[in-house]
Amino acid sequence: MTNFQLADSQETIHVDVRQLIIAGWAGRVQSAIDEHIEELKEIGVTPPSTTPLFYRVAANQLTTAPDIQVLGEASSGEVEVVLIGSDQGTLVGIGSDHTDREAEAWSVAHSKQVCAKPVSTRVWRLDSVIDHWDELQMASYATIDSDEVLYQEGPVTGLLHPAELLRRFGLDKAELAPGQAMLCGTLPVIGELRPAQAFRMVLKDPVSGTELQHQYNIHTLPVIK
Repeated sequence: MTNFQLADSQETIHVDVRQLIIAGWAGRVQSAIDEHIEELKEIGVTPPSTTPLFYRVAANQLTTAPDIQVLGEASSGEVEVVLIGSDQGTLVGIGSDHTDREAEAWSVAHSKQVCAKPVSTRVWRLDSVIDHWDELQMASYATIDSDEVLYQEGPVTGLLHPAELLRRFGLDKAELAPGQAMLCGTLPVIGELRPAQAFRMVLKDPVSGTELQHQYNIHTLPVIK
């Protein structure tokens, strides 16, 4: 059971996440999708057969913990909006599709599975932001050699609107069933894909003046051969 807190009321909503979906290649504009494909081709990732693709990941990989452990030095985070189905409607959080880049070169699906997916505990109701969805702004910051640097930044207009994304997933309404969670696509990286000691994600709503944040530390386990 994962506990989320509504940003406007501080009410706690308990969700038993039983299905975790990663929406890959979920850009709204084809040129942005192509940019991300080229970015990943540089590290050997095979282009997708179609876009978007919906990867399934073990539900227990979703975490609100402030620390994760990864194997080796080849993983990195990706800021993503997170949709969470609950008994009180669909929630919006901010999260990271943390991914093993070495594994990604031979299997994107496998690379998604082997890393935890950190998400914020603080959330909004989807119906409170969907009418001005395109005003939302995302950013991520990576701590590299003890310095925090801007890693990704841009509006959510670079990604499919939730109603369209969920329609392509096969749903009639812009809502997830209780127990479903979906990471909804990422933005291009500023510079190169690179590992970090910590990763911070921000989702801002300039209409209400509120924001969601989550930061997690990355602890590297040695690769024993």
